[in-house]
Amino acid sequence: MGHLDIIQRAARLFDELIVAVAVNSQKQSLFSLDERVQMLQACCEHLPNVRVASLEGLLARFAQQVGACAIVRGLRAVSDFEYEFQMATMNRQLAPEVDTCFLMTHQQYAFLSSSIVKEVARLGGAIETLVPPNVAHKLRERFAPQTAGTPHLSGEST
Repeated sequence: MGHLDIIQRAARLFDELIVAVAVNSQKQSLFSLDERVQMLQACCEHLPNVRVASLEGLLARFAQQVGACAIVRGLRAVSDFEYEFQMATMNRQLAPEVDTCFLMTHQQYAFLSSSIVKEVARLGGAIETLVPPNVAHKLRERFAPQTAGTPHLSGEST
């Protein structure tokens, strides 16, 4: 929901917003790039000026290719700023004509991260307030227990 919060607010600031879904070699993604693009497209259907695109390679180069004037990045807390500042500085080095804008996420989403959401979903916790409905559905599918031979706990003693 933090990403969607940033997307919705950025969509009010720009005539067109292209949300780039990237491959991050430093992370193990739960869903493929195509699956993530499809989920995000569904989340953004109500935003007529938002387009979702996949990105492999440098964000600065992608921004240049699509003629973007700015890169929008979300910040949850001060701890995000150092990394984002380094990225913005490098992007400016690579594409001086593209500015970076930071938007603070709404405080109700400041604690969220994809790692936390995945862990809650994996352990069967309630994720309905953490992610959009279509994403919650995909997470439940991905972490659905295999029924054959799967042990389970019951509150009754035998």
